[in-house]
Amino acid sequence: MPLILCGMPIGNPEDISPRVLRTLQNTDLIAAEDTRSAALFLQAHNLGKELLSFYDHNEKERVPQILELLRQGKTIAVISEAGMPLISDPGYHLVNAAQKENIAIDVIPGPTALITALAASGLPTDRFAFEGFLPAKTAARQKTLRELSSETRTLIFYEAPHRIQETLQDIAEIFPERQCFAGRELTKKYQEYLHGTAQEILAQLKTPKGEFVIVLSGSKKTTAAEIPNEIQELAKQLLAANLSVSKTAGIISTVFDWPKNQLKKLLMPESNT
Repeated sequence: MPLILCGMPIGNPEDISPRVLRTLQNTDLIAAEDTRSAALFLQAHNLGKELLSFYDHNEKERVPQILELLRQGKTIAVISEAGMPLISDPGYHLVNAAQKENIAIDVIPGPTALITALAASGLPTDRFAFEGFLPAKTAARQKTLRELSSETRTLIFYEAPHRIQETLQDIAEIFPERQCFAGRELTKKYQEYLHGTAQEILAQLKTPKGEFVIVLSGSKKTTAAEIPNEIQELAKQLLAANLSVSKTAGIISTVFDWPKNQLKKLLMPESNT
């Protein structure tokens, strides 16, 4: 019998699909990220089903147990507290293990906060990159943002309320001119859309409560002519000293805080790494 991944509402309970409800009614067991909220949800829909806790810190130890039940012919549904399983939520290790054993897997699509925010942002939607949660520590978060500075696709992040102001401040410092969007409490009663630069959004942010999705415009493509002369000159000197392209780009990246991959592509496109 299959393992079924069920998309759950991200806030508004009316967003549950009839197909998910029918599946949960007929399944043998529900593996839930939060059994307390799952129990309340099932009670609201008059569904009396056995629940198994299934969250980030116990997923790996739950995998053998769930696989054994699937081998016995049980149908098991996996639900997150909100949104799609596996998308910044548990489920990857289970799906990967089930695939290796040729266990049937089905997915019932549902709401996702990242797509909801992207659609509302007003930023380009044709190509985007979802980065999940940024690192909690400031230095690591800033490093990650700088590493993404040459990414031309629209960027999407999740952020917790207790870190949203720090994260927006880092974005404002690293990408002061870029357009940004912050969606708070999406689909819920106090849903809020904030547009502008990260600094402008910070000024608008009166109540940093609830979960946030940040959407950030991508980088404009840089040409070699736009790279500062001092960087180009140092690159010439290092290459003339027989340093490899990779080492040259690494040194310049460290000295000037410029994306290494962008340097390799733009300064030395004809060279080999």
